[in-house]
Amino acid sequence: MTIQTLDPFFKFYPYQQKWVTDDSQYKVGMWARQIGKTFSTAAEIVRDVMLAEFAGKTSDWIILSRGHRQAKHIMRRYVIPMLKAYDHVRAYMNNRQPEVIEFRRYTGVEAYLPGGSTITALPANPETARGYTANVLADEFAFHDASREIWKAIFPITTRQGLKMRIVSTPNGKGNKFYELMTAHDSEWSRHRVDIHTAVAQGYDLDIEKTRKALADEEAWRQEYMLEWLDEALAWFSFDLIMAVEDQAAGHPEKYTGGDCFIGVDIARRNHLWVAWVWERVGDVLWTREISTMKNKTFSEQEAEIDRLMHNYNVSRICMDQTGMGEPVVERAAEKYGGVVEGALMTADRKLSIATVTKQMFEDRHCRIPAGDPILRDDLHKIRKVTGPTGNPRLVANADAQGHADRAWAAMLGAAAAQTACAPPVGCYAEQESSQDRQLLELGLI
Repeated sequence: MTIQTLDPFFKFYPYQQKWVTDDSQYKVGMWARQIGKTFSTAAEIVRDVMLAEFAGKTSDWIILSRGHRQAKHIMRRYVIPMLKAYDHVRAYMNNRQPEVIEFRRYTGVEAYLPGGSTITALPANPETARGYTANVLADEFAFHDASREIWKAIFPITTRQGLKMRIVSTPNGKGNKFYELMTAHDSEWSRHRVDIHTAVAQGYDLDIEKTRKALADEEAWRQEYMLEWLDEALAWFSFDLIMAVEDQAAGHPEKYTGGDCFIGVDIARRNHLWVAWVWERVGDVLWTREISTMKNKTFSEQEAEIDRLMHNYNVSRICMDQTGMGEPVVERAAEKYGGVVEGALMTADRKLSIATVTKQMFEDRHCRIPAGDPILRDDLHKIRKVTGPTGNPRLVANADAQGHADRAWAAMLGAAAAQTACAPPVGCYAEQESSQDRQLLELGLI
């Protein structure tokens, strides 16, 4: 029995068949949502290990998904049922009952075949796949956090002769490794691109206009179904907007002129950066005077840094992230410095409000930030406006080795402090959140 006799058991659209039968060592695919991307990639993996089984060889595969739940879903929804389907067809063709066939051994995220081949699904992070030697599938790669660090970890897995690399995703802007792989000009990678119109033209059953109208989100349609690189459209601060307010004189404490200052503080203790951003008002422009960052520092060390900034600058107001661990930090700061301290509970609505104030300031060119700093640019550019499950807009940012947009949030908190500087000081709760927001926040619902 050959693998070709089993292929008709699964029905593929032409674009799926093209993917499954493309045996290039390096292959990358950008597909529209819900047109069978995961089904096709799982089918290729199962096909490959079955070919190895029939030939008396072994083939090992690692499937990297964005998280543990997605990894289990691929195995349980696609890989294991396909392996069982092959067993049933093989039993039928040999006039045997399926139950007498030696089924493969399965767990939630692993499949062990009798001939020695394995399929393992793992959540993607830079350390997950180190130590393996196997073929690799990275699913929804554009949405993996720290995609470049993951890439450095997974590519060497396949460098042994003949091992395969499969990268698939829908687009997620330009600031990731998937964009680089899809747009590079080389002959090493086989590239597959299937937008929704291509899929429907080749038999996929979907009413395009009805779906587009029901989605009611043109940006989402263009990215998720038309496969457009909407990096700038989704970014809260575009690169053009960021670079328009850069200035070589910004970011130098020694250039402080003695004017009123406003500080935004994004509080963190372990995984993310603690950041304090100092703005000085000069005329109608806020100038960045200093950006102080710390990681894995004690709260005492953080408070000492606030003390230093308060001593060095004429601070009119400090706006601090009061959410979670920030609550006691803000209270202690308020006890020490009184009404200049403002705590911000970072609900979805509050984040959007603070970000809107800052974006307006950028658009009006009423601020200056350090010039030519790629890490700072990327931090500001990480902020994305997305539509939540209830249809309301919210701001998100992926974490990577450089942080979680911590500098950006400190800058925005400082800008918010400047906006409220003329309001009467009312202690550490200068702008109280609604009681409903407080309750939702405490319950972890926002």
